[in-house]
Amino acid sequence: MGTRHRVAIVGAGGIAAGRHLPALRAHADRAEVVAVVDADGDRAAAFAAEWEVEHSSTDLAATLEVARPDLVVVCTPPAAHHHGVRASLDAGAWVWCEKPPVLSLAEYDDLAEHEREGGPYVGYVFQHRFGSAAQTLRRQIADGTLGRPLVGVCHTLWYRDHAYYAVPWRGKWETEGGGPAMGHGIHQMDLMLSLLGDWREIRALMGTLDRDVATEDVSIAAVAFDSGALVSVVNSVLSPRQESYLRFDFTDATVEVSHLYGYDNSNWTWTPREGVEPAGWLPTADVPSSHTAQLAAFLDAMDRGERPPASGADGRRSLELITGLYESAITGRPVLRADLAPGNPFYDHLDGGGRYQEVSR
Repeated sequence: MGTRHRVAIVGAGGIAAGRHLPALRAHADRAEVVAVVDADGDRAAAFAAEWEVEHSSTDLAATLEVARPDLVVVCTPPAAHHHGVRASLDAGAWVWCEKPPVLSLAEYDDLAEHEREGGPYVGYVFQHRFGSAAQTLRRQIADGTLGRPLVGVCHTLWYRDHAYYAVPWRGKWETEGGGPAMGHGIHQMDLMLSLLGDWREIRALMGTLDRDVATEDVSIAAVAFDSGALVSVVNSVLSPRQESYLRFDFTDATVEVSHLYGYDNSNWTWTPREGVEPAGWLPTADVPSSHTAQLAAFLDAMDRGERPPASGADGRRSLELITGLYESAITGRPVLRADLAPGNPFYDHLDGGGRYQEVSR
């Protein structure tokens, strides 16, 4: 058995209690929660009492010094990710951070400077990669089992009402980083990118059609991949019949998944083209996509002293695509992945430094 790691949770809100604590408890032989930090001291204390956590605090720096966690799980609102991750890395702790990673590529690249060879590393919560169906499809793509990827669909059609955006940090570039592309569709886009690899060019439209927000509430994009595949991407919070839908058309098969916030094997279908025998295509195990599944891979990486999946250049892909989407939609021009470098205003701010407000008036 590997080391039993000491864990601190930063941010005692719903995602910590609803997703991360159950995942950590599922790996209780490998991880022990020893501290919780929240800006609201009463909430931190209540969380600690409910989950029998030894230490609660409003001070991350003090907690890192006193509790000396091996792993910090960052569950704060997005604007606080950069500080929490950087402080934890500098204290020598590995970090598992909720999505979206940070508010810009500039912040993402800054955090990379605080990692060290062999750890600590920061990885990001993209749990949809880790279900058995996605793992099976990823192997089939790598092996060429299904032929070449040609056409794709990546749609996150969700519904968030006006009350949802009453939370002060939501719907603002400076605190959420963006709209549904950043806060919702990022999961499906990351799954797509983990399967299809690097993209080359994006052309996008977006608008604020109904919600009282500073960001977009819907976006539509066309993405060209290095492989030559073409994919349509839609991110919406205006869709009463909610669905997360991905479709991949290969030369020899179509693979689809329809779900909402998570899947198991029953949500996936493999359809071979006529004349192709799909022997052995379907996954044999049935592991749902979940925080629990990703945490297992993260802890494995910690035990080996290796970079975890969904970190570094691999974890950067979804933020790159979102940055390109926003730049294309705001400027009205196609954007190349190679354009997303220091000196580009969208590298530092996902709205280009106030440009969406100018074009959406």
